[in-house]
Amino acid sequence: MHFDLPQLIQSLGYFGVWGMIFAESGLLIGFFLPGDSLLFTAGFVASQQLLNIWILIIGAFICAVLGDNVGYATGHKLGRKLFQREDSWFFHKKHIVKTQKFYQKHGKKTIVLARFFPIIRTFAPIVAGLGEMQYRTFMSYNLIGGLVWTVGITLLGFTLGKSLPAEQVDKYLLPIIGLIIIVSLLPSVLHIIKDYSRKQD
Repeated sequence: MHFDLPQLIQSLGYFGVWGMIFAESGLLIGFFLPGDSLLFTAGFVASQQLLNIWILIIGAFICAVLGDNVGYATGHKLGRKLFQREDSWFFHKKHIVKTQKFYQKHGKKTIVLARFFPIIRTFAPIVAGLGEMQYRTFMSYNLIGGLVWTVGITLLGFTLGKSLPAEQVDKYLLPIIGLIIIVSLLPSVLHIIKDYSRKQD
């Protein structure tokens, strides 16, 4: 089966993209969604005049911020109950633990940095709520992170799409999306390798 992300984005439209950004940012089941490549490709699709870039970006920003608020509320409300839950196909306590370690290393700016790390992106607001970070502080970092992530990556895809000759768009799009996915996953892979090496010592 051939997976065509640009065609999927065009079919889903704005609400499909926004819904996936919201789910990845705020719902436990959203950690597997490809936020970086989704925003980049949506920006690329917009460069072909199939979506309006500013409507796309504004909606993605709002949904990213709202999603993180849901995550914060989840962590604040459920707290330590999350650690008492049994692992399931969509929830693994190791993701919470991994994000806590990231949070301990980077502090409050984790809310901004996490936007660029798959999985951690989903669980960072939950850990912030669980750790009882002041909501005003959380919201400040949430707005900054959401703005930098959605505007930056979407405009990157849009700018690249505009710079390519029309006849070369199809030729370069798939390799570029693949590269974006690899780059976005690389920090998490390196973190896993580092943890494994530490356990072997």
